Amino acid sequence: MRTQRQVVDYSLRRRALLRELVAGRVGTYDLCDASPYLKNAARFHGEPTDQRCPICRSENLTHVHYIYGDELKQSAGQARTVAELSMLAMTLREFQVFVVEVCLGCDWNHLVEQYLLGRDGLTDSEAEQEAAGGVAAAAAGANAPRRREAQR
Repeated sequence: MRTQRQVVDYSLRRRALLRELVAGRVGTYDLCDASPYLKNAARFHGEPTDQRCPICRSENLTHVHYIYGDELKQSAGQARTVAELSMLAMTLREFQVFVVEVCLGCDWNHLVEQYLLGRDGLTDSEAEQEAAGGVAAAAAGANAPRRREAQR
């Protein structure tokens, strides 16, 4: 996504937790505690990945994107797909996205990253291009059947 900014990556924290697990200072019950709501969000709104779970190593991880922001009102805190995020990024000024990785097999979950999305991240020329591209795409989509009919 082009408007992604202020990215915070939590991979160092993830590696530290996994080291703690291997060293025996933390148990799997402390790390594998995904709530039923998080697991449902992963099933219905998650984006499957090719990464194996670091705990059970039998299932692939799923990324769940949660959104928060003042403009979202009642939608704040909901899980969204990546396609919905890109549409929201063009319509809202700014909102925050939290990406959580979840294993549906062993309940491992960890915050992967967080970032801001929205139109405020675009420069004026990029915003105009996005708006013109969206209008042109909508116009092309609306006129496409007419052109085909006219050719017949």
